[in-house]
Amino acid sequence: MLIWRLLVSAILIPLFAGGFYLDMRLGPSAPILLAIILTLALCGAREMVDLLWTRSFTPNKVIVSACCVLVAAAAWWGRFGNMPIQIPSDDNTLAQVMLAYAMTILVLFLLATYRYREPGASMETLGVELLIVSYIGVLMGVFAQLRWVAGSEAGYLVIGSLLVVTKGGDVGAYFLGRLFGRRKLVPLLSPGKTWAGAVGALVGSASSAVLWLHFATPLFSPTGQALWQPPWWLVSAVYGLILGVTGLVGDLCESLIKRDVGKKDSSTLLPGFGGLLDLMDSVLYASPVAYVLWKALPLVTWKALPLVI
Repeated sequence: MLIWRLLVSAILIPLFAGGFYLDMRLGPSAPILLAIILTLALCGAREMVDLLWTRSFTPNKVIVSACCVLVAAAAWWGRFGNMPIQIPSDDNTLAQVMLAYAMTILVLFLLATYRYREPGASMETLGVELLIVSYIGVLMGVFAQLRWVAGSEAGYLVIGSLLVVTKGGDVGAYFLGRLFGRRKLVPLLSPGKTWAGAVGALVGSASSAVLWLHFATPLFSPTGQALWQPPWWLVSAVYGLILGVTGLVGDLCESLIKRDVGKKDSSTLLPGFGGLLDLMDSVLYASPVAYVLWKALPLVTWKALPLVI
């Protein structure tokens, strides 16, 4: 199992890192990130439809997948030339994401009225379709907004911080849980998680945040500007701790979905990891919190730096 995890990670990490680097070179419109987000939204929606197709839940895979893609893609409305809906001066497109989400609610209700035949199933199916669009489409749209939350130059510093911190927490939880895990954390939802693993997740997340923001921040300094200084290590640690807790809860929430429908993994797409949702759960759940933290904490230290003449 560990060998498979390392092998998959050795393939995925350079692949995404290379894509992010190329996308950063292409400018603030982020076309490669758009393609990645749309692919993940489509595959994640289809996987979640298959996962939740049980009991009286019969979500429409085509419509739900299209709605997830639309909501996630709304973060790019206005980024490619003139469009009816313009981007605000702070690059915040969360309003577009929420507008697209509202439109999908109308579509899904309309679909429910069209296929209604008898009492007893419509609300269950409609509810699970709205859940999928909320979990995949909206959270993916918020994740995409991290590309611009601290300025377009720092987009992948921010996205990298979320990925490094959440996956650092996973690594810490795995090793500390294996070494010292005895007492179960939430045995009914996730029998493999222990209190020692939870401590390891927090240690791994905080350490990863401090290391990433300390060493990576100067690397993103644009040409012609003073070298970006990393945030105070305590602020970075707080950022990592909060995301560590959030990522751990996100993992448990995905376990809730799987346990309620009687399945161990969301799919068998990735050996050693499970499905795409098993890989993205903590990242998706933590993305809105990361957005708030980049707005609330003094992480964007370079705004006050003068230009180098």
